Amino acid sequence: MRLLAHPRAEPLRLDLVQSPVLLPGLSGTVRLLQGALVTDETSQTALDASADAATDPVDAEPGTRTSDETGAGRRRVTFHPLTVAAVRPLTEKAIEVTFEVPESLQPEFDYLAGQYVALRTTVGGEQVRRSYSICAEPTPGELRIAIKRDLGGLFSNWANDNLKPGDVLDVMNPQGAFVSKHRLTSLNRPGELTREIREQGEQHFVAAAAGSGITPVIAIARTVLAEPGTTFDLIYANRAASDVMFLEELADLKDRYPTRLALHHVLSREQRISPTHTGRVDAEKLAQLLDRVIRVDQVDEWFLCGPFELVQLFRDELTARGVSSDHVRFELFSTGQPGEGAKGSAGRPVVVDEDGDNIEIQFSLDGLSGQVKSPKSAHETILNAALRVRGDVPFACAGGVCGTCRAKLVTGEVDMAENYALEHDDLERGYILTCQARPKTELVAVDYDA
Repeated sequence: MRLLAHPRAEPLRLDLVQSPVLLPGLSGTVRLLQGALVTDETSQTALDASADAATDPVDAEPGTRTSDETGAGRRRVTFHPLTVAAVRPLTEKAIEVTFEVPESLQPEFDYLAGQYVALRTTVGGEQVRRSYSICAEPTPGELRIAIKRDLGGLFSNWANDNLKPGDVLDVMNPQGAFVSKHRLTSLNRPGELTREIREQGEQHFVAAAAGSGITPVIAIARTVLAEPGTTFDLIYANRAASDVMFLEELADLKDRYPTRLALHHVLSREQRISPTHTGRVDAEKLAQLLDRVIRVDQVDEWFLCGPFELVQLFRDELTARGVSSDHVRFELFSTGQPGEGAKGSAGRPVVVDEDGDNIEIQFSLDGLSGQVKSPKSAHETILNAALRVRGDVPFACAGGVCGTCRAKLVTGEVDMAENYALEHDDLERGYILTCQARPKTELVAVDYDA
């Protein structure tokens, strides 16, 4: 038997389901990350576009770690080689990967619950980058992610079939803004929310996830519930019980916090006892769920993670019910629109005629200046152009979801095709996503170090 629903104030309900395959030794997610993730192959965020399917986080799960997020100033993001310490299965289609973080690199891999990392390796002769959410609460010396197999996904299928202890992958510093704003310092670790919670009274958190969107959410839930005076509701959508990632871990968490954690599993292709928990989550079903199991007016913070359709559905409904966007955090594990360069290429080929009609792009990175010309007729992004002359320009998903490529616009004007990573205050301060920004003026200058 598996515990599939257990609201705090209701009798325990058990559904008899077939146990998922759990082989000793394997498990895994990127923001649009798939977070910020982004299909697993375009940004794991990694991703599956259907709301009831498990999704990978997007390549370059969400924005760069800033002083607003860490309180310690902006940290330069770069790749570091990390050794795989363990691989274990979560379901038949997903693995959890644990990396060993040597003591010398621990400051570089300090992270908040809900953040993600970008991975880089070579598969079949092609360099690939994917972003995956961290699935564990902050733990010194290790880093755990989840990777769900994506249909046709180059990296996710390779990882599920081949990744093993002892392998070495390039891993970027943790990033992302999908973190709780309810924290004492900006370091969201167990034990650091206590004073704020005591001052404000009981805090109620609600998360909604689909498929591999559970990856950052389970880390957030563990961290939040470690604080006294907190309650947490999780609405988790999947096709079937065998697709539920972290099934055992969620059950253990429920056992540890029986009165403070409420689990609401919604299965689209299996019959549940409650009609509310059966079928695809659409507008009607979401309204029923919120009416019956959540006191919307008593929620302090919402976390939404999964495909674009599901996240937008929740955001629209919460807005209609008067919930301020200041109380809603979201992470996309797929936009359904793979980004240019998302498969890890160093920009599409562009032929530059030095005497032609060009745009000049200037950029600063690691204290060094660079410049490149871009033909007006190419309509290429700043990232695409910069990669031609500087291979270490930061990016991951290239889909406007993860925020890894964020830079400050210093000179000129740009158009951004998509933006799922930057918040309003980021835009007000002049930040752009270079993977989505195309110059509107003949001279554009950006600062990656700002």
